[in-house]
Amino acid sequence: MKKLTFLPLFNAARVTGLLAWQTGRLFQQVAQKALDAVQDVLRAEVRKGNVQLVTDFLTNKALPAAKALLLERMATRLLLRIGLRGALATNVVGWILPFVLERLFRAGVTTGFFDKVKSHATVADTLHRLDELKNAAWKIIAPDAGTSAELVAGDNRPPEIRQLPRNTSPGAK
Repeated sequence: MKKLTFLPLFNAARVTGLLAWQTGRLFQQVAQKALDAVQDVLRAEVRKGNVQLVTDFLTNKALPAAKALLLERMATRLLLRIGLRGALATNVVGWILPFVLERLFRAGVTTGFFDKVKSHATVADTLHRLDELKNAAWKIIAPDAGTSAELVAGDNRPPEIRQLPRNTSPGAK
């Protein structure tokens, strides 16, 4: 039986990721759709009660058959989301999915996702943790490009709207 290895895919994704930022907005859109597709598949598995399968997949300890099935589902969902057809679609999925999965794994390690899921195995908590993992992965994929924009704490009020005076004709009162 062949053993699935992600190492060549991750190396290719790393090289492609460095060059892919040159495409800018299109890359970000496809990366966001890929992250959403991965998130949907993982959330569906957690809702089915397969929390351990999701944890094993994200820690690269899942059985090869389970790993292949999850990757196939993610690729299919991504193919439907990006709206391309034929060889172009499979090429895009072939380089963006490993790139996004690598960033997801990296975010899981840096945020301590795996320890949190092992200690709290409820479905609702795991779904919440998956959302946190998605947000952390997106910050790795599309970092703030040095704008230093920050949300001011406690300033939740909407901006004031001034009403401009109406344009009236000289004879009208």
